[in-house]
Amino acid sequence: MKVMTAIKDMQSEIGKQKGLGKTIGFVPTMGFLHEGHLTLLKQARKENDIVVLSIFVNPLQFGPTEDFSTYPRDFERDRALAEAEKVDFVFYPSEEEMYPHVPSVRAVVQERTDVLCGESRPGHFDGVATVLTKLFNIITPTRAYFGKKDAQQVAVVDGLITDFNFPIELIAVDIVREADGLAKSSRNVNLLQDERQQATVLFKSLQIAKKAIEHGEQSPLKLISLITDIITGGSNGQIDYVEIFSYPQLKPLEKLEGTIIIALAVKFSKVRLIDNFIIQID
Repeated sequence: MKVMTAIKDMQSEIGKQKGLGKTIGFVPTMGFLHEGHLTLLKQARKENDIVVLSIFVNPLQFGPTEDFSTYPRDFERDRALAEAEKVDFVFYPSEEEMYPHVPSVRAVVQERTDVLCGESRPGHFDGVATVLTKLFNIITPTRAYFGKKDAQQVAVVDGLITDFNFPIELIAVDIVREADGLAKSSRNVNLLQDERQQATVLFKSLQIAKKAIEHGEQSPLKLISLITDIITGGSNGQIDYVEIFSYPQLKPLEKLEGTIIIALAVKFSKVRLIDNFIIQID
């Protein structure tokens, strides 16, 4: 495994691999890897000749109230995990390497960001789209891997790849869950003991909503009410949102049709948890 810190060196190495006809699987991250990231790397390893992991804490996607300086970083731990997953290249640029000057051009995401988590984080996805545009041009991957847990980010990346005509296949990987259904997250350790037990109600509410759909329920409002009642009745968590939209367009629905997402966010005392189901309605 090679660690590359310079853009020109990374581009040169990718050029050599592509010249040999190799396919490139790319997993972009901000580091502090967890099991969700490792699942992406495992799938990339199965489907590509070469696997590239990027680790870059992107300042452009942090809001004024979000502390970029305290974002967790542990490169040596990340390096060991990447090596165990048989990653070929780790792209680990500095902030100065990625942004040697104030960018003269930035991406602006005009759709799919005014709902869910994006509603409370204006400008966040502009920063995501800007850094991914740079990374896609540096790595020029065959396939790029993202987790469905952050389904809104997947939707934004889908739009970026489509609208900017990147010749990249977007691979959205299923949510990794604990044995009791809770979506895995580095934030789960911040749950108090009783909150950890209560948090299982998030997944249970989505399962019950899915069964209601299978039994013919077509009203988004009734499903939202059902999920809300289950969560409030089974936990002390404060609901941030429960929403149902078309996917990946993230447009409101009067009735369920096509591909939809049921997404929720719930705040506990020290952590905010998100979860979702993406379902195809026949």
